[in-house]
Amino acid sequence: MSSPGGKLNLEEYFQRIGFHGTCDKMDLATLMSVHKLHVMSIPFENLSIHCGEWITMDLEVIFNKLVRSSRGGWCLENNYLFGWVLREMGFNSTTLSSRAFNSIINDFGALDSHLIHKVIIDGKAYIADVSFGVSSQIWEPLELISGKDQPQAAGVFRLIDKGDIWVLEKTGRKPQVLNPEFAKSSLVNRKETKPIYCFTLEPRQVDHFIEKSHRLQRDPASLFTNKSICSLQKPTGFKALIGWTYSEVTYKPEEGVDMLDMRNVTEDELDEVLKKQFNVKLQNKLKPVCNKTFYTL
Repeated sequence: MSSPGGKLNLEEYFQRIGFHGTCDKMDLATLMSVHKLHVMSIPFENLSIHCGEWITMDLEVIFNKLVRSSRGGWCLENNYLFGWVLREMGFNSTTLSSRAFNSIINDFGALDSHLIHKVIIDGKAYIADVSFGVSSQIWEPLELISGKDQPQAAGVFRLIDKGDIWVLEKTGRKPQVLNPEFAKSSLVNRKETKPIYCFTLEPRQVDHFIEKSHRLQRDPASLFTNKSICSLQKPTGFKALIGWTYSEVTYKPEEGVDMLDMRNVTEDELDEVLKKQFNVKLQNKLKPVCNKTFYTL
């Protein structure tokens, strides 16, 4: 299936994320720059599921959607696209699969459906992931070294080698909810340290994720059928529209808190909020959903 705009083009992607550096350097600084620009420019979102659209693992379709059509995507789209970018730039990268932590069952989910990448630079391995969203989103790749505190804007990330699996965890800050009516919202994370996902170093091909993509879009127990999510990182924190609730989260590390400004939007505001706050333009009508799940800001 080919996209209306023609073949995949690295320069178009660079324009989309605002990257103006040279792409002939396969160094850590370049990887960090492209990674951070991606999460600041292309939203983590699953709105297609709630617009009656089908999400495919066709790279040209994904490129056309995320780069040319003012849309974001979930991890299987964003990170699949980012893997193509890494390879086109000449980075030594390997696709991996991971299992997200589910706080309801207090364990990692059974489905290794979260796509991430291992990148080797100057003999050192890094984990790149441009599509987990909200406060669990890394802005820059993490060095694949066990137990090392790796501070970023959202908090301190840690990769831990458990022998058979690696675990990504984060220590964050206390939430300070500005709007009293949301003080007890299930969207607010109250755990200072939490696991995010686990993974092995077994290389994966795109075929590994196709059936999982289908299942996540159809399964009534799936996070993605139970919540409509749109999240975009910004220099001071992130924005998110989850169901009808729009949140702006500002990181205040000097005060040891994250400030959460939350409000419900009306149906009349929906398209304007998506366009103005996330640069997302939908072709079909969105039906926001926010059933209670393990997903938090």
